[in-house]
Amino acid sequence: MDDTEVMTRVREGRVEMLAILFERHHARLFGFFFRLTGQPGPSEDLVQEVFLRMLKYRQSYRPEAPFVPWMYGIARNAHLHHLKCQRPDLPLEDQLHEPPDHAEGIDTRLEREHHVALLDQALSRLPMAKREVLLLSRREDLTYQDVANLTNSTVGAIKVQVHRALKDLRRTFLALQGGAS
Repeated sequence: MDDTEVMTRVREGRVEMLAILFERHHARLFGFFFRLTGQPGPSEDLVQEVFLRMLKYRQSYRPEAPFVPWMYGIARNAHLHHLKCQRPDLPLEDQLHEPPDHAEGIDTRLEREHHVALLDQALSRLPMAKREVLLLSRREDLTYQDVANLTNSTVGAIKVQVHRALKDLRRTFLALQGGAS
C-alpha cells in the first residue's frame, strides 16, 4: 500500500496503521527537524508531535492530495508551535529570520550527521526561513507548488527564495572553506 492508501485507512478509523507511516517517514522527519533545530532531543519530540497531530487531525487528510506535502504541513506547524513555546518573547517572524546559535548545533551535527561537515555548518548558518525553504524543496523533494501551498506563498516567490537561499548557502560554504565568495 502506498502512503495515500494507508492514511486513508487511518482516516477511516484504522489508527493502528499509523505505525506504517511512522516506520516510513520518522527518519526523514527527524532529519528535517534536526537540520532546522540543530538538536536531537527537540527533533525527536517534534517527530512524535507530528504523528500525534496526524492522528488528531486525520479527518483533515484528503486522499486526492499527495500525502507527503500534507505531512510536511503538519511538521511545519509543529515546528512553528515549538518556536513560539521556546521564545514567547520574540515574535515568530524574527525567529524565522534570526540566524541560529551555532556553538552546540555544529558539534552535535558533526557527531550525528554523515553529510559533509562544512555543508551542514553552512546550512545551519542560514536564517530559519531560508533553511526551511531549502530543506523542503531540495532535501524533502517537495515541488515548488507544494512549498508555496505550505507557506501561503506563490511559486514565483518560492523560486526566488530558493535561489537566494542557495546563493547564501554557497557563499557561506566557500567562506567556511577559506575560499573566495
